[in-house]
Amino acid sequence: MKLAIIATLVGSAAAFAPSGNTVRMQSSIRSTTEDEVTEVAAEAAAAPLPDIVPEPVVAPINGWVPNESLPCYGLPGALAPTGFFDPLGFAQSGITLNEVKRNREAEVMHGRVAMLASVGYFAGEAISGPFNIHGPANDQLQQMPAPAFAFLTLSIAAAELRRATIGWVEPDFGDWTKTLWKLRDNYYPGDIGFDPLGLKPTNAKDFANMQTKEIQNGRLAMLGWAGMCSQELVNHRTILGTIDFYQKIYSGVNPYESCVDGVVC
Repeated sequence: MKLAIIATLVGSAAAFAPSGNTVRMQSSIRSTTEDEVTEVAAEAAAAPLPDIVPEPVVAPINGWVPNESLPCYGLPGALAPTGFFDPLGFAQSGITLNEVKRNREAEVMHGRVAMLASVGYFAGEAISGPFNIHGPANDQLQQMPAPAFAFLTLSIAAAELRRATIGWVEPDFGDWTKTLWKLRDNYYPGDIGFDPLGLKPTNAKDFANMQTKEIQNGRLAMLGWAGMCSQELVNHRTILGTIDFYQKIYSGVNPYESCVDGVVC
């Protein structure tokens, strides 16, 4: 009786024990999986790595590093209350860095010329100079003697050629489309190295502030010069002569009473 009970218990326990075939199958599965993982890892290690091209490091130019995420690539010039003002989209998203730098170069240089011209209108009309030139500034260029006019033209051409050699990439006549209108990567728009008074700041923040002041005054000068030029084209009077003319009108004085017939005064 006892032997029958023991035999029954042993048989029941054997029903829940893993069979030898199952153990061997699980061992085989584990072995296959480990081999595959090892083989894949070995293949990945042996595969050549793709060439990783490092991003170009842009050296700061006068403290400015072009940033595509900023308006106008981060160039200074924005000022309250308008801030970044670009209604015509000259610096909109998608414009290349070279185009932005070239537009800024044109704006800065024309602003400098306009500031000189604004002062020159008043100075030229107040002082006759060595060639006895007089009258509205619009009419003074044609009064210059031919040698003086030729010297002025050659001086402007030399200055422009010098600026081109400093800021622009040398033309490639074999494939001119690559270098046409292209500025040097290390060239800051308008910085041609001419600073006889040593006013250029060495600090990046101070340089950005001075650039903002210069470009804002240049923009104002371009508007001012355009207004003075247009005014002289309309009434053929000097700037101060126009001010005197309207002062007489507002004072109730006839501005033409001292004029001679046939003479614009």
